[in-house]
Formats: sequence, structure tokens, C-alpha cells
Amino acid sequence: MIKPEVFLEFLEGRRSIRSYQDKSLSEKEIEMILEAGRLTPSASNRQPWEFIVIKNKEILLKLTKCLHYGKFMKEAPVAIGIVAKIKTSPKWYLIDTSLVSMNMMLMAWSLGIGTCWIGAMNREKAKEIIGLGDNDYLLTVLPFGYIKGDIPEPTARKSLEKIVKYIE
Repeated sequence: MIKPEVFLEFLEGRRSIRSYQDKSLSEKEIEMILEAGRLTPSASNRQPWEFIVIKNKEILLKLTKCLHYGKFMKEAPVAIGIVAKIKTSPKWYLIDTSLVSMNMMLMAWSLGIGTCWIGAMNREKAKEIIGLGDNDYLLTVLPFGYIKGDIPEPTARKSLEKIVKYIE
């Protein structure tokens, strides 16, 4: 097990990264990110997901045009589409695949690889670009790349006193 203090420090240091070096990720690094997604817990262990690894720059550029925010994705050497299989888990696919994305983001950070959650997009157009069906929900397309420039300063977080209530 990892020491709790070390893990908390790791979480405190994680940042959303929006600028990437022009340097490919190794296949081992991509596999480790995918494995972190695969190992994610899911409701009734249904694992209602599929991952689409996108390295093709033309496809990344087309996907970038579907985004309301996140135009920086076109700089990433690789992106991974996290696809929910709606029929596999109709009630829980959004939660399950959201957990997948966080596992992948944390694994990337442990490897010194940056990423940033992208939520606002034209999902139907993006689904068409990567060839998804009607019963697929494109949760996100996460860009991954080595960090270009300085790691951003932490953003303000509310104190525990402001967000925690106890019922005893």
C-alpha cells in the first residue's frame, strides 16, 4: 500500500495541463494509462466502457473542432476517447466512465504526463468522427502529453470547514 500522506501529496500536486511537448508517449505509458482505466471499479462489475486511442493528427484536429473549450488538444501526441456502452449499464454508465477518466488522469500524472478533462463538446459530431454508434456515449476525449512549460500553480480549494457537515 502507498502511505496515505504520500498519496495525499500526490493528489495535491496534480494539475490540469493544457500545453504539451511535441514528443510521443511510449507504448508502455499508453498501456499503463489504459490499464488504469480497465482496473476501475464499476456498478455490478459491468465495465460498460471502451477506449479509443487516437494518435492520428488529422483526427485529433477534427475532434478539436468539436470542442467548446480545449483547443489545446490538437497539441497532444495522443488522446483517448472514453466511451460508455449505454446498454451494458443503463443506470450507471456515466458514473462508471467518469471514474475511469480519473483513474487514467491519475496514472498519467504518476508517469509525468499531463492531461485535462474535456467535457464541453459537440458529442454527436465527435462520435461520428471516431465511428461510434447510437448506443455509445462519448464521455470525454482526454488529451495526453508531456508537460510543456511550467506546471501551473494550484487553484484555490475550499477548506474542509466550508464543505463538510457531520451527522453524529
